[in-house]
Amino acid sequence: MTTVRFIAADGQSVSEVGGRPGDRLLHLAQADGQPLEGTCEGQMACSTCHVHVDPDDFAKLPRAQEMEDDMLDLAADVNRYSRLACQIWLSEELESLTVRIPGAVHNMQGR
Repeated sequence: MTTVRFIAADGQSVSEVGGRPGDRLLHLAQADGQPLEGTCEGQMACSTCHVHVDPDDFAKLPRAQEMEDDMLDLAADVNRYSRLACQIWLSEELESLTVRIPGAVHNMQGR
């Protein structure tokens, strides 16, 4: 079981949920009521599930693929620890994961 901590953009609200290996971070966030749209339903065609991964946890995740990096170029409030929640799956090795919801969302793919 992985403990996932979601920190609100303002840093004031923290929510903890449990996840199992194979769970997608986007689905856990949505089930917890986090404001991650996931407009493309995990197809990497938008950036509405952009999160900031805690620096200590970032290195524990597999590297982002080029397509994910390209989508992050379209997101608002990107930093070096940005990832798309739809591309993060929990693993047995990951005991905990902390992510912050960015303060701004900008979906340049939206119509």
